[in-house]
Amino acid sequence: ENLLSGEIPPELGELAKLAYLELNENGLTGEIPPELGDLADLEALNLNGNWLSGEIPLELTKLSNLKLLNLWGNQLIGEIPLELGKLSNLTSLDLSENKLTGRIPPELGLLSNLEYLYLYESELSGEIPPELGNLSSLVTLALWDNDLTGELPPELGKLSHLEAMYLSENQLSGPIPSELGSLTNLKDLYLWGNKLSGEIPSELGGLSNLDELIISENGLTGEIPPELGNLSNLLDLYLFGNRLSGEIPPELGNLTGLEELYLWQNMLTGEIPAELGTLGNLVELDLSDNDLSGEIPSELGNMSALTYLSLSQNQLTGEVPPELGNLTRLEELYLHENKLSGELPEELGKLSAYAYVDLSDNRFTGCIPDGLRHLGDAAVLGGGSFCGDGASDG
Repeated sequence: ENLLSGEIPPELGELAKLAYLELNENGLTGEIPPELGDLADLEALNLNGNWLSGEIPLELTKLSNLKLLNLWGNQLIGEIPLELGKLSNLTSLDLSENKLTGRIPPELGLLSNLEYLYLYESELSGEIPPELGNLSSLVTLALWDNDLTGELPPELGKLSHLEAMYLSENQLSGPIPSELGSLTNLKDLYLWGNKLSGEIPSELGGLSNLDELIISENGLTGEIPPELGNLSNLLDLYLFGNRLSGEIPPELGNLTGLEELYLWQNMLTGEIPAELGTLGNLVELDLSDNDLSGEIPSELGNMSALTYLSLSQNQLTGEVPPELGNLTRLEELYLHENKLSGELPEELGKLSAYAYVDLSDNRFTGCIPDGLRHLGDAAVLGGGSFCGDGASDG
């Protein structure tokens, strides 16, 4: 982490006893000298965060004692050398944020001591090799933002030590393998922004250590498995931008630690479960752009931590429950494009003076509550038959 510039001197390859070479976070340019492959005792090679170009030298695959190989954040091109699979002592391999192309070598599955594999934000293509399921020590698998295709290998379910799987922003297709439900140490599962199809496996409800389940923006169908309500450590649940149908399982109300619940832009039907009101730690709830019906449960007013609530673009009816006025931390409230009716409750006036409220395109009657007048242009109320003035008509 200095301001070194220029090329890496090939003479460094003559330092026969060198164990650690750390030139990361500088302004180094040029190619990686193949002479570094002569450093037989080298255990760590950190060249990340420079402007290095060219291909990864095959000579680096002779470093049999190497444990850490960090080349991320450069301008490296070409394919990943399959010979890296010979580095049996490697515990961390990070080649991400480069311009690497071609396939992920199946030979990387031979790295039985590997704990961290980072290949994200490159231009890798082809399928994820099922051989990666042999990485019995792997803790983190990060392949996001590439051009990977094909189906998720069921063999990934064998990664018993895995804590984080980041495969988002690729072109992956097919179903989510039920075998992923065997990853009992998994904390983060990111599969968003692919072309995955089929139903969400109920087996994912067995991932008892899961903190984040992010499988949005795919083509997933079927119902939300009620088993997801067993994920007692879950903080974030993102299922938006799919084609999920059926009702919202009331079991989601068991996720008492949940902070963000995004189910918008699906085809969900039925009523909003009153059980969601038990989510006292929830900060953001978005159920918009579905086909939900019935009344807004008054229990939603119990979600005292809520700052963002969107129930817009549904088929909700009835009156706005006065209990929503208890959401004193609310910064944004979207109820527009429903079939809500009746008078607006005075209790909404207890919302923060900085809140943005959109209640437009409903069937409200009566007068605008005095308490809402302080919101001014931050209250969009168009589409009703209101008496009085004081807020935007949208």
